[in-house]
Amino acid sequence: MRTNLRDILAPLAALLAAVLLTGCWERPPVTSVQNGYRGLGMVGVYNPRTLETQMPGNAIPAALPEAAPGAPLGTTVYKNIQVLKDLSLTEHVRLMTAFTLWVAPKDQGCAYCHDLADFSLDTKYTKVVARRMIQLTRDLNTNWKSHVASSGAPGAGVTCHTCHRGQPVPANIWFTDPGPKSVKGPAGGRNGQNLPAAAVGLTSMAYDPFTTFLTGKPEQIRVIAPTALPVSGASTRNIMQTEATYSLMFHLSSALGVNCTYCHNSRSFASWEGPPQRAFAWYGIQMVREINTAYLEPLGKALPAKRLGPTGDAPKANCATCHQGAFKPLYGVPQLLDYPELAGPKAIPVTSAAVPDAARKKPAAKS
Repeated sequence: MRTNLRDILAPLAALLAAVLLTGCWERPPVTSVQNGYRGLGMVGVYNPRTLETQMPGNAIPAALPEAAPGAPLGTTVYKNIQVLKDLSLTEHVRLMTAFTLWVAPKDQGCAYCHDLADFSLDTKYTKVVARRMIQLTRDLNTNWKSHVASSGAPGAGVTCHTCHRGQPVPANIWFTDPGPKSVKGPAGGRNGQNLPAAAVGLTSMAYDPFTTFLTGKPEQIRVIAPTALPVSGASTRNIMQTEATYSLMFHLSSALGVNCTYCHNSRSFASWEGPPQRAFAWYGIQMVREINTAYLEPLGKALPAKRLGPTGDAPKANCATCHQGAFKPLYGVPQLLDYPELAGPKAIPVTSAAVPDAARKKPAAKS
């Protein structure tokens, strides 16, 4: 009996179609969480299997034993301490040990940042960068509680581990993307579009929204103009600018592992009548801009060429740098509780050892 070729190809085609379709949906069970008002589609959808696979990467290492109290300041023993002057000797050693676990390669330890012949020297660029990153961490925990402590939980904040996760360089950093070479003239003006990039969900939107919105003098993140008709002095939006905004939103969705309604009222995406997450995200965007402009970009002068991007710019942060696919970094585990030294500088106790000799002299008796 002859076999009809159609009889063979039809089942194969059906099987191929089924395989392709499975990429468009997730098999049950999935979990939905209502974020906002009923009837507005403000629901977050989560796959328990995906969350389970992300848990190991968001786990925090066991906290080191607490520092013994009563020790003198670290500045009485170590030279060239410029930032952690408020820590005792034991607190200083404990925090430095934690840094080696969070950041330094396992085969280098202290030598990753320090010259072992003289720890006080600033000969290694890694020490210069680490000092500035300690300042950044304390700044975020002190002045950006509107984002890093938005949950209101005690100890909510960031540590070096939040971004580094045991690696010298965080997994999610970015550089200005020069894009592929294109022809000059009207036909070559793509405005960064139609060049699918993983950072924007492989869409045909602008492939580098980070340079546009997260550095320097950023453009306004806006989908529609605030007025129906153009008004002198008012912000307007054209289609390409709107698409650039959507590129950034694709990134936020991927970085946090959420859909649009995690922050937005689906009745009107421009409306602020929705969940508080949108306000937290707004502060987060402002925070990332300051991280890049005040801390990371200036450090480009201290970095070797191998650490710079294709256009010579310094590595920078975006939402994925901290979140790494989780709606809250480390799924909200308050690691800062274990390392309060990073929450911000504390008052330095005044002791006789810390007071200059001239100040110890008793004032002359008044006649």
